[in-house]
Amino acid sequence: MITSVSSGTAGSAAAEAQMKQSTGMNKDDFLKLFVTQLQNQDPLNPTDGTEFIGQLAQLTQVEQAYNTNTNLQSLLNQGSNNATLATVNLIGKEVQATGSQVDLKSGSTATINFNLDKAADQVTVSVLDSSGNVVKAITAGAKSAGTGSAGWDGTDNSGNQMSPGAYSFSVSAKNASGNAVTATGLVKGRVDGVDMSGAIPVLSIGSLKLSLTDVTSVATGS
Repeated sequence: MITSVSSGTAGSAAAEAQMKQSTGMNKDDFLKLFVTQLQNQDPLNPTDGTEFIGQLAQLTQVEQAYNTNTNLQSLLNQGSNNATLATVNLIGKEVQATGSQVDLKSGSTATINFNLDKAADQVTVSVLDSSGNVVKAITAGAKSAGTGSAGWDGTDNSGNQMSPGAYSFSVSAKNASGNAVTATGLVKGRVDGVDMSGAIPVLSIGSLKLSLTDVTSVATGS
């Protein structure tokens, strides 16, 4: 009960502050002006009571509108906070997201994932460093429509081992007629952390960072 009263008081105070900022007056200011008007009216020609009632009705309507807006915003904020905290449950889960990033781990072959709009006879994957330079061109051969992948051994085009970390990639695909096939990069992996400092939570998969809004599927981690 105490929490409910406190919340209501806080909401009312917020509505009063918003009303003051928007109109230059809050309920207390209006009532003071209203009383002053009563005290200084001409006793021989008093203001019509209907007009006073109309003024009070307008005040009530404005105050209710601000209270409603404040309560709605509070509910929206609460829902957003709950959704953000719920992303913590993604830690340890396997996710798939749209994106063109690949995480290279020391001593491991990195899997580069993509989706093809149609079947392709030629698929080439280009791995890029942080400066956008192509460090490795991978010929992945023919691939069926849908989800596909290509392995990267972590070396550059000269056979030198690249440093572990995050790299980007692009996919070029063509059909038997030499026409381009639409390819979309995918990121797959297990979530090992969540950054909730921004407006949209960011998931960590090794050295990769993914926006929650880019996630397309979630599965239980093995």
